[in-house]
Amino acid sequence: MNICVFLSAADLPERYTRPAREFAELLGKGGHTLVWGGSDKGLMKLVADGVEQSGGKLLGVSVEFLAASARPVPAGSGEMIITADLAERKAQLLARADAVVIMVGGTGTLDEATEILELKKHGMHTKPVVLLNTAGFYDGLREQFQRMEDEGFLPIPLTELVLFAEEPVGALAHLEESAGVQ
Repeated sequence: MNICVFLSAADLPERYTRPAREFAELLGKGGHTLVWGGSDKGLMKLVADGVEQSGGKLLGVSVEFLAASARPVPAGSGEMIITADLAERKAQLLARADAVVIMVGGTGTLDEATEILELKKHGMHTKPVVLLNTAGFYDGLREQFQRMEDEGFLPIPLTELVLFAEEPVGALAHLEESAGVQ
């Protein structure tokens, strides 16, 4: 399964890197392909390293203005695509993914997450989406989404839009179950 992961390229503390490493190892050992923003820095690098070291493949989608930070992907272990702009990058990431996981990140990650959820809300894709709520990072967002649902701003139940997972194993189990992978 091709699993798109939206996450930060920043160097982050252990409370964020430990679950990311765990998810990367699970993904690689499960024979999945990481579809990610292509960066060879910070949390993005850590996850790509973990997937590759655990036997998974890499499919990076970077953007021209960030190409200097793109990870070199050896032949046979994946590919790297360079897009003209961020909009094309997001479209390519979604098109090449069977499922989406949103990990900790800044405004870029939040932009990617909200666009993916908006497209799902309008039926433009039916891929499972998981928000990995590492160290309670997305507690406030979960509260806001719940308020949106409670006050009638979501046309579909929140549980059909996104799953909030507290641990990597639960996140991947949900994706595999949704895709019929055992």
